[in-house]
Amino acid sequence: MTYVNVRGKRNYICILLDLYNREIIGYTAGKNKDANLVYKTFSTIKRSLEDVNILHTDRGNKLKNKIIDDLLTTFEITRSLSKKICPYGCEAYL
Repeated sequence: MTYVNVRGKRNYICILLDLYNREIIGYTAGKNKDANLVYKTFSTIKRSLEDVNILHTDRGNKLKNKIIDDLLTTFEITRSLSKKICPYGCEAYL
């Protein structure tokens, strides 16, 4: 998730990538950086959510939410968190 300034105000963009081929498989934009934006992003994926195996994220509070937990549980998606202080998955580079 990142932000862009629109007329002096922050708007957030949430992007889901397929890490196998770096393809964008879902995206949304909105005024709030929260779990609802992430949830809406999942609804833009054109393939079956059963094909999603892992959600790798930073440790941000926007994903510590019952909405996201229920989504991951329902579709049996494993949550993968980056190490503390390293939102880019530094463990992959050690």
